Amino acid sequence: MGAGFASTERFLAELHEQRLRPGYVFAGDEIFLYERCRKAILTALVPPEMRDFCLSDLDLSEVNIFEALDRARTPSLMAPFQVLFLRNLKTLYTRGSKKEEFAAIEEYFRSPNPQALVLFVADHLRIPADPRRMDMDDKNRYERLRETLGEWCGMVELARVDEADALRWLTAESKQYEIQIDSDAARELVDALGADMMMVSNEFEKLVLYVGEKKRITLGDVETMVLAAKQRSLYELTDAISAKDKVRAISLLHGLLNASDGGEDSAIGHLYMLARTFRQMLVILEKNVRDSRAIWQALWQGFRMPPFAADDLIRQARRYKSRRDLTRALRLIARADMELRSQPPDKRLVLERLVLELASEPRPASGSTAQYAMEW
Repeated sequence: MGAGFASTERFLAELHEQRLRPGYVFAGDEIFLYERCRKAILTALVPPEMRDFCLSDLDLSEVNIFEALDRARTPSLMAPFQVLFLRNLKTLYTRGSKKEEFAAIEEYFRSPNPQALVLFVADHLRIPADPRRMDMDDKNRYERLRETLGEWCGMVELARVDEADALRWLTAESKQYEIQIDSDAARELVDALGADMMMVSNEFEKLVLYVGEKKRITLGDVETMVLAAKQRSLYELTDAISAKDKVRAISLLHGLLNASDGGEDSAIGHLYMLARTFRQMLVILEKNVRDSRAIWQALWQGFRMPPFAADDLIRQARRYKSRRDLTRALRLIARADMELRSQPPDKRLVLERLVLELASEPRPASGSTAQYAMEW
């Protein structure tokens, strides 16, 4: 694997070779890589029958660091080894210097319990695939982690995965399943999902089940299972909405709903994708993107649309006259999301009303929903 997997691969090698340090910091919000490491730790160090006695998942907003370190320091009577995941690490870096807390950490790691592994989860920062493009605030957070914990703990960077690494992962995973994935199919899968590894891995597992004994994933399989029902139809829906074509928009919405189970998760999923698409259009409009070559600079990795949709989305975004029109759409989607989560009697009706409002000319703005605009 390439740079996107390099840090986690080093950690997994240390785990496999039983040369672990007494503590590690998982820095970054790439959930796929975090889950990969967590699963390996549990497999190697936490027998299922001993999980209640040797695994601790602690939230530092609920349990202070002194209690967590006491637990790590105290040998368990029921298990030979302890694994402690300490989440919400950001609480150690807010409101004051926390000198006593960091002094306690230093004291523990000067003489750690050899039968315990302490894992700090720092998912409050984002590390892009190219670290040079890291946000300044995230850079400062990362440096603070290194200064305070780096001397005692191994640093495992959970950086976003780029397209090349995602393709290499697909190739390696296919061999494990003894299945062939065509190169154009792998490329389309990665492009369509913006190299979001959690989504890529989930869709890959579905494709493995779908092709079954055929043992080969083709471009047609990817288009059938991943794109046709989910993304291409969605962009057709936003095209109708941006063109203010209510009849076509409602027809396309019904097509999306009929292709899914129609349940709450499905309805919220459609809303999520609508919100994401309108946010993409907002960035395109604000940065005055006029062609698909410029779109990849305007939209960051993990927030890009598949290549087939780039020109369509630019055209759709340019139908909106101002930022206000797009933020109005995001407010309407946020309101519908709240309505769906409050268990309405008819989820389909909520979505239909939303699409009709999105496809209508704006009315005078109401202040009641403005507070939700930035949540999307």
